[in-house]
Amino acid sequence: MAAMNFKEIEDKWQRRWEERKIFDADIGGVKKFFLSVPYPYTSGPLHIGHGRTYTLGDIIARFKRLQGYNVLFPMAFHVTGTPILAIADSIAKGEETVVARYNAYIAIYEGAAKVKEIVSSFGKPENVAHFFADRISDDFKRMGYSIDWRRQFNTTEPMYNKFIEWQFKKLYDKGVIKKGKYPITYSIDDKSAVGEDDIEDGDITKVTTIEHTTIKFKLSDMDSYLVAATLRPETIFGVTNLWINPAARYVKVKVGGEFWIVSREAAEKLGYQREEIAAFDELAGEYFLGKHVKTPIGDRKVPILPASFVDADVGTGVVYSVPAHAPYDYIALEDLRRAEGVEIAPIRIIDIEGYEMPAKDICEQMGIENQADERLEEATQIIYKDEFYRGVLNEVCGDFAGVKIAAIKDAVKDWLKGEKIADVFYETSRKAVTRGGGKVIVAVLQDQWFIDYTPKWWKDLGHKLVDGMTFYPDKYKAYMHDIIDWLAFRPCARKRGLGTEFPFEKGWIIESLSDSTIYMAMYTIAHLLRQLPVDALTESFFDYVFLGIGDAETMSKEINVDATILNRIKDEYEYWYPNDLRHTAPPHLSNHLVFFLMHHAAIFPKSKWPKAISLNELMIREGRKMSKSKGNVIPLADVSELYGVDIYRLYCAINADFASVVNWREQDTEALRKRFNTLAELFEGSLDVEALKEAEFTHTDRWLLSKFYRRLQESVERFDAFRIREAGINMLFNVLNDVRYYEQRESADRRKRIVRNILEDWLIILSPIVPHICEEVWHKLHDTFISVQTLPELKAEFIDDRVEHEEEYLVALIGDIKEILKIARIVPGKIYVYTAENWKWEIFRAIKDLQDKDKIREAMKLRKDKTTVDFVKQVMKNLSLKKKALPKKDYTLYFELDEAEVLAREREYLTDEFGCEILINDEYDPKGKKRFAIPLKPAIFVVG
Repeated sequence: MAAMNFKEIEDKWQRRWEERKIFDADIGGVKKFFLSVPYPYTSGPLHIGHGRTYTLGDIIARFKRLQGYNVLFPMAFHVTGTPILAIADSIAKGEETVVARYNAYIAIYEGAAKVKEIVSSFGKPENVAHFFADRISDDFKRMGYSIDWRRQFNTTEPMYNKFIEWQFKKLYDKGVIKKGKYPITYSIDDKSAVGEDDIEDGDITKVTTIEHTTIKFKLSDMDSYLVAATLRPETIFGVTNLWINPAARYVKVKVGGEFWIVSREAAEKLGYQREEIAAFDELAGEYFLGKHVKTPIGDRKVPILPASFVDADVGTGVVYSVPAHAPYDYIALEDLRRAEGVEIAPIRIIDIEGYEMPAKDICEQMGIENQADERLEEATQIIYKDEFYRGVLNEVCGDFAGVKIAAIKDAVKDWLKGEKIADVFYETSRKAVTRGGGKVIVAVLQDQWFIDYTPKWWKDLGHKLVDGMTFYPDKYKAYMHDIIDWLAFRPCARKRGLGTEFPFEKGWIIESLSDSTIYMAMYTIAHLLRQLPVDALTESFFDYVFLGIGDAETMSKEINVDATILNRIKDEYEYWYPNDLRHTAPPHLSNHLVFFLMHHAAIFPKSKWPKAISLNELMIREGRKMSKSKGNVIPLADVSELYGVDIYRLYCAINADFASVVNWREQDTEALRKRFNTLAELFEGSLDVEALKEAEFTHTDRWLLSKFYRRLQESVERFDAFRIREAGINMLFNVLNDVRYYEQRESADRRKRIVRNILEDWLIILSPIVPHICEEVWHKLHDTFISVQTLPELKAEFIDDRVEHEEEYLVALIGDIKEILKIARIVPGKIYVYTAENWKWEIFRAIKDLQDKDKIREAMKLRKDKTTVDFVKQVMKNLSLKKKALPKKDYTLYFELDEAEVLAREREYLTDEFGCEILINDEYDPKGKKRFAIPLKPAIFVVG
C-alpha cells in the first residue's frame, strides 16, 4: 500500500472546502451556534503558540456542526493601536534591528527577490497591516480552520469606525466616559498612553500601574531629602539604614517647595507624574556613602549604605532597610558585617507566632547565607504572607500597636501623608517596552479620557451577566467576579495610533483594547454592511439593528436604504446573536474578556449577553516560553511542511487539557506521527473489504463493537464538555489499542472487516480534530463532505456489558497465568484452571453489596465453617480491586458471569496463547489448588 501524501491531502481538501464554501453560515433553522476567538493583531506572523487557541476553537466549531448546529465561526483582523504605526516609523527611519526582523518575517512567505521591496513598502502602516492580514488568512486556511470568510473585516475600515463611534456614544450617554487626571501606562517615545496590545508581551504578562508610597529622609548635611519608595509603608517604624546603589546616578529635583534626591531614572518618571518639577545637580551614588539621614519617625540618625541590588530604574532608586522583616535587607547587612564590620541591630516591629526575628529566622531555616542566593525571593514571599495574615504591629509602632498588618497598610499610609512625611510615586508592575522598543513608564495626564468602571449599577450588571454564563474551566468564573470587583478606571483614548477618532474631542484616537470589546456583533452583519454607503451607518441605524429601536420603514427613509436590506441585516443579527461561546486564553481575563462582558452588560439587552467562555492555557517549546528573542518560535506558516496540519491539530488536542500548558516537544511529534500513520494505514486497509454481517459476529467482534460504541458515547459527552483531550485520546489511542488487542484474538483479515463496520462512525468523531485525513478517507466511500455530517447514531444496542466483562475476566486470567510462569520460570506442559465452587458463589452474591464490616457475619449465617472466614477475606480484597477497576460499570452482570462457560468457549484461544493443553475444572488437583479459587479469580496449577 502506497503511503499517503498528507501535504497533498491537506491542500486538496482546503481548496475544495473553499471552492464549495461549505463553511459559509447562512441563517435558517433554530439550532445555531456562534463561536468567536480573538481576532489576531496584524503586526507580524503568528506562531504555533498562537495556533493552539485558534485550533481548539476550530475543533469546537467542527464538533458543534456534528451535533447538528448551524455554526458561525468568523474571523477579522485587529489593526488599531500604536504597534503597527511604530513598526512603520522604524522602517521608514531605516532602523536596522526592525528592518532585519521584518526581512526575516517576510522570508517566511516570500522568496529573497521580493523581501526588500515588501519591507520597503512597510514605511506605510497600512501596508504592514494588509500584508500580514493576508498572510494570516492564508495560514488559517492552511490550518484547515472552518471559517466563514465572507464576514472578514479589519478595525480601520470606515464601517468599523462607525460601529465603534456608536459604542462610545452609548457608553457616554450612560455617564461612564470621563475626562480627568489619571495615572496611565505611557510611552515616552510615542508621547502617548499605551495598553496591553501596545506593550511587548503585554497580552501574556500584564503591565499595570502600582502606587508606591514615597517616604522622605532628611539628609543630615544637606537641605534635601533622600526619598525612598515602598509597597509596605507600615514597616517605616523598623528602618535601620538606607540603601543606595554606588554605581547609579542620582538627581536633585525640586518638588513643590522641597528638594528631593532620587535616581536619574526616577527623576525622569517624576517629570511625567507631577506638574512642576525642576532638576538641579546630578551626583554619583557613591557620594552619599558614609552620610546619614534622620528617620521621619523617631528622629533617629541612620547610615546610608551601599547595595548593588538596588535598581535605579525601579521605584526611586533609594530603598530603606528593615532587616528584622526583609530577608534581602537582613542578608545584605550580614554581608557588610562580615566584610566591613558594620554592626546594625534589627528592630522588630511585628509580632508573629513562630518567629523571634522573622527575616533572620527564615534565612537560617532555609540556609540562606548571602545575597547571591536565589531563594531570597521565596523567603521574602513567605515572610510577607505570614506577616500579612498573622502579624500584629507591636509597641514600637506607637498608636498603631496591636493592629493587624492586614488591616493597617492604608491607615499608616494616610497618616504618613497627613504628617507630610510621605507622598505618592507610580511605577509599572514590571519593566516594559512597547512593541516598537520604547520605554514604558507611568504618567499622570491632566486631561486623559477614560472609562469609569466603578459605578455600582454597572458592576451589578457585570456580576449578573457572569452568573448566567458557563466558564470552561469553571474556576475562571470566580476569577471574573473578582476582576469585576477591582476593575476601576481605564484610559480609552490616546493622541497617537491607528483607529477610530474619538467622537467627543478632536485629536484623540480610541485605544485598541477599548475598540475590541463588542466586535462580535459586527460578525453577524459585516458582509451585508458592505452594500451600504458609510454615511448610512448612523447612530440610529445601529440602534435599530442592535437594540431594536425604531422600524425598518422609518429607518429606510432616514438613511435612504431599502427596507428589505435593513430587514435582512436585522434578521441576520437577531438570528446569530448572542455570542454562544468566546474561546480565548487566560491572559485576556483581566483586559479583553472583562471589557467584553462589561460592555455587553452596559449596552445590550440581557437576551444578547454572551453565553459562555472557554479558555486554554498557553504553549511552550521544549520546556521554555516561546519568544522571538530566544529564537525558538515556529511560524504557523511552517506547520504544514514541518509536521503536517493534522498532526499539529492532534498535538494541540490531546497533549493537555484546557487548564494546562502544552509543551511542544519534537520527540513527541515524531511519536505522534507514527501513531497517526498507523491510523491512516488502518483506515486505508479497511476501505475495500466487506463489513461483517451481524450473523457472522463472534464474541470478540461483539467485544470490539461494544468497546467502540461505548467510547463513542463517552467521547461525545467529553467533547460537549470541552474535555477535548479526553475525547481525542479515547477515540484515537484507546480505540487503536482495542483494535490491536482484537488482532491478537483474531486474524488481520478479520480485523479489516470489523474495522470497516466502525470506520465511518470513527471518521466522523475524529473529523473535528484531524479533518483532512478523515475527509480523504470519507470521500472514498461517499460524495459528500464529512465536515458537514452529523454525529453517528450511538448504536447503544452494540454496547454489551456482559461481553466486555467476559473479556476483562479472560485478560485478568491470562495475566495471572503469565505472572505464575514468570515467577516459576517454567515452560508449561499443561495448565489446570479451577473455578470457584457453587457455595462460594452463593455467599459471594449474598455479601457483594454489603459493607465490609457486615460481610463475615452474613456469610456465617449461610455457611458455618472455619474456611468461610478466610474465603470472605479473600473476596473482600478481590472485590475491592474489581470495583476500582470498573468504577462506572454495572457490577451485577460482572458478578453473574459464568466462568466455566467463558473458559470452555476460550479454551482454544488459551491453548494457542500458551502453547499447551488447558484443562478446566479437571479432577486432577495434586496440590489442592482448587480450594483457593474464588468467584472471578480461578485457581491455577501449571505442570512443566
